[in-house]
Amino acid sequence: KLIENGADVEGEARLADALVARGSRILDAGAGIGRIGGALLARGHDVVAVEKDPDLIDRAARYFPDLPMVASDILALSPESLAAGGHGTEFDLVVLVGNVIILGAPDTETRMLATLRDLLAPEGRILVGFHPKDSPASSARLYPFEDFAADVEAAGLTIQHRFGTYELHPPADDYVVAVLELSGR
Repeated sequence: KLIENGADVEGEARLADALVARGSRILDAGAGIGRIGGALLARGHDVVAVEKDPDLIDRAARYFPDLPMVASDILALSPESLAAGGHGTEFDLVVLVGNVIILGAPDTETRMLATLRDLLAPEGRILVGFHPKDSPASSARLYPFEDFAADVEAAGLTIQHRFGTYELHPPADDYVVAVLELSGR
């Protein structure tokens, strides 16, 4: 409905676009109806969207017919599964926004981050956005920043930047925007 009503639904895409060079390889993990992947595709990037919900995949095909969509759970992604579908296996940026990390099954956050880490190009990064508490998503749960930071480290990643919004406001308690990179860089 937001798109149909003309609401600005591309804040995440604007930040993602600013994080990479034109024509970058981007994975939209938990793409939903494809609003971020579609916006990044329109900005000239090579985008692959991943979504497991068949209804959302159908809607994405209507809204963004040119967006390549992979029907998969994030935890099932691998370079092999992407290659088998004719997609790239290394990404300059993985987008994991819209509370996707807290909509997954409890205690899968480290595994989700590690799965996505394994799809990064050597200088690749992950853009994460979620409500650590009081999420508007009915099935989301509490995920304090401290727990997230521990899971990031356990997944072999480092928090490069942390903000409170996609417009780069200072860190906040009600929303986390983080840019992750491989540890040891």
